[in-house]
Amino acid sequence: MSPFSFFRIGVAIGEAGCTPPANSIIGDYFIARKRATALGIYSMGVTLGSVLANLFGGPIAEMQGADFGRWIDSIGLGALFTGLDWATVEGWRIAFVVVGLPGVLIAMVVFFTIKEPPRGFSDEPDTSADPSTGWSVAFQELKHKPTFWWMAIGAAMVAFVGYGISSFQAPFLQREHGLGVSDAAVNFGAPLSFLAALGTFFGGYITEKLTPKSQTAVAWVPAVGLLIAVPCYIAAFFAEDLTVVFIFWGIAAVCHYAYLGAQYNIGQGVVSARSRATAIAVLLILVSVIGNGIGPYFVGYMSDLFMGLQLADSQFSGELTTAVCSAKDSGLAEAQRVVCDAASSTGLKNAVSVTVLWFLVAAGCFFMSARTLKRDFVAPLATS
Repeated sequence: MSPFSFFRIGVAIGEAGCTPPANSIIGDYFIARKRATALGIYSMGVTLGSVLANLFGGPIAEMQGADFGRWIDSIGLGALFTGLDWATVEGWRIAFVVVGLPGVLIAMVVFFTIKEPPRGFSDEPDTSADPSTGWSVAFQELKHKPTFWWMAIGAAMVAFVGYGISSFQAPFLQREHGLGVSDAAVNFGAPLSFLAALGTFFGGYITEKLTPKSQTAVAWVPAVGLLIAVPCYIAAFFAEDLTVVFIFWGIAAVCHYAYLGAQYNIGQGVVSARSRATAIAVLLILVSVIGNGIGPYFVGYMSDLFMGLQLADSQFSGELTTAVCSAKDSGLAEAQRVVCDAASSTGLKNAVSVTVLWFLVAAGCFFMSARTLKRDFVAPLATS
């Protein structure tokens, strides 16, 4: 295994150790009917992080290593990298470091400023504040909570689509609309991520406002948002004008990410205080395996499949394949290259459109979760 793989594993371990305890702490700080907004604000970190990653990562990724090395020298830090040949360092590697480094500072701020409240601090006075426990006890609670499992499958399916689309957002804009990496990141990636952050916040805010009237709002509000997002995403993928693309994609992003706080609210709300972190860990395992693990591969596979179908129907059906078009040394004629580019663009467009349809399954799962929510929730969902 390469050192790069070990570093990636280290990043994953660090990320995995954040969300479960953060949810447990938020559950201790906020009463049940206030957690939707609190968790929505917390969940905005994912999408706001994407804003910063696009604003800084996209332009930095297009930089040449030598140029970045000269900039390091100009600010007096060149002596720290005397053994490094900047000309051999790709821009995307620099972007990872520059975007990730502030996380170290933020981790220090969190460590020295956030205090953990007593377990069950915000729960009802007669609720037992049992100490934290192991997986077996948490699973004993979860196995009798269909609300959790329907929500977890739904959240995993949303992540399946979300990771798939985000992984191919820049390639789609490049192939379909001719944008460069920097333009795609700054003009689309960053503002769309900001709109997704707004959707995350308003999903929690709307849920909190609707819960006194409908105690299952935390489950059905995300479902409605996902149903709205499907036609908006597809309209964005097939629109030709970039302004229209942005408008529909923006609406879809707001509706799509209204689910994010809800998954944590339901995940920790159906178990006792001692099992909150474990329940969120189980949720994130499903989300990571199905969403991050399979989603991008599904889009890539479908893109190649649809591209192959396009090539088979072209005038070069006996000559061009996906592998031939992708080969750098294939020596294709100009007419063949045009057909390859068009097939690649159409293939990806069809792939992301088909992938978005999985939101229908996810919405159904959230609606199913709403059916047993009142029975499974361990704290009052609303006040009179």
